[in-house]
Amino acid sequence: MLLSKRVTAVLSASLLTLACQATQAADSLNFVSWGGSTQDAQKQAWAEPFAKAANIKVVQDGPTDYGKLKAMVESGNVQWDVVDVEADFALRAASEGLLEPLDFSAIQRERIDPRFVSDHGVGSFFFSFVLGYNEGKLGANKPVDWTALFDTKAYPGKRALYKWPSPGVLELALLADGVPADQLYPLDLERAFKKLDTIKKDIVWWGGGAQSQQLLASGEAALGQFWNGRVHALQQDGAPVGVSWKQNLVMADFLVIPKGAKNKDAAMKFLANASSARGQADFANLTAYAPVNLDSVGLLKPELAPNLPTAHAQDQVTLDFAYWAKNGQAIAARWNEWLVK
Repeated sequence: MLLSKRVTAVLSASLLTLACQATQAADSLNFVSWGGSTQDAQKQAWAEPFAKAANIKVVQDGPTDYGKLKAMVESGNVQWDVVDVEADFALRAASEGLLEPLDFSAIQRERIDPRFVSDHGVGSFFFSFVLGYNEGKLGANKPVDWTALFDTKAYPGKRALYKWPSPGVLELALLADGVPADQLYPLDLERAFKKLDTIKKDIVWWGGGAQSQQLLASGEAALGQFWNGRVHALQQDGAPVGVSWKQNLVMADFLVIPKGAKNKDAAMKFLANASSARGQADFANLTAYAPVNLDSVGLLKPELAPNLPTAHAQDQVTLDFAYWAKNGQAIAARWNEWLVK
């Protein structure tokens, strides 16, 4: 994820007013995320300005661990106040009673893209899985959509795919096999795995952003499925990589408050700041991931905007977070069996 040397730490008037009115006793809160450049950007765009305005210290922790969050809530000893989680987990955790309902008198729900807000979570950011390719490996033969991953004659070389059982890989396999985007769900698992079987020996799996970048930039993988921000970062560094946004697959992270969080009021104020137009724009300008606030687009750097999912909505497929929240664990069991076959 791309970090810029320049970021505007301008706070919205609403945040300043909120800070002045704050009477809650908490003098700190614990923020948990995935580490690396993502959390560095969240610290710079959200935590530091919030701490200064609200006089509440934001302690960084991580990485996000779903099992640990669940154990804390069930034991009644919750050490985390705000946690960055994947969208499907946010919905599943809410259904299991693990999260606090959000206070939408503080958080402007009506200004959040409705895809990225629920009663118990508000979007942290959203991103797209895009088709990335190494231009040195493929030359002038540029892939257009996910069907290219399954055409090893026209596009020789290894394919890089996300290894975890989460939204993305099964959907792209079905799209490549001719399933219309509006008919993806419920997923036809038999058809998806059968399609993936055709390239299984050509797949190299990646589990994190840095690994995905190394595979693509080095040419170890000729093409594959990548987070859009990682491909953009490679392009900014001058790597010979290209990207197709056709059928880009939208996924999101949510910010949630664990049930029983000790600093719940401060956490609500933090979420209001992080999901504000300025907070979302500042984070997007640092990372090349998209803002969930509808008013953030006008605050983006002009040179960055074309490289965000917000500029490619016409070619977009939003993954069904609710479907994965309900079915993800069963799919994961089958996925893990398939991987070792």
